[in-house]
Amino acid sequence: MDFLIQNAWAQAEQAPDAGIINLVMLVVLFVVFYFLLIRPQTKRAKEHKKMVESLAKGDEIVTNGGLLGKIVSLGDNFVVLEVDSNTQLKVQRQAIATVMPKGTMKNTL
Repeated sequence: MDFLIQNAWAQAEQAPDAGIINLVMLVVLFVVFYFLLIRPQTKRAKEHKKMVESLAKGDEIVTNGGLLGKIVSLGDNFVVLEVDSNTQLKVQRQAIATVMPKGTMKNTL
């Protein structure tokens, strides 16, 4: 357990390996954070950006709020969804969560 807690030495000297061990532990901690938190989050963000850029008229999508609709028109920042035969909603492109398979709206109505 000496590698986690430094020993209290009687003199003012420090253990010769304490600085190296602290540096190694810091590097290991950064690597763990990178692979468990940072890398998966950036990967998901890239996939979402690619999905939002590839949207086309007629795609059936689900928004973050849970709305299911078919894309009627596309803009730079907004998308017009048809959620019912007479109901259209304007939704921000970044609020689109997933693209559903064709025919999903027929099966749910």
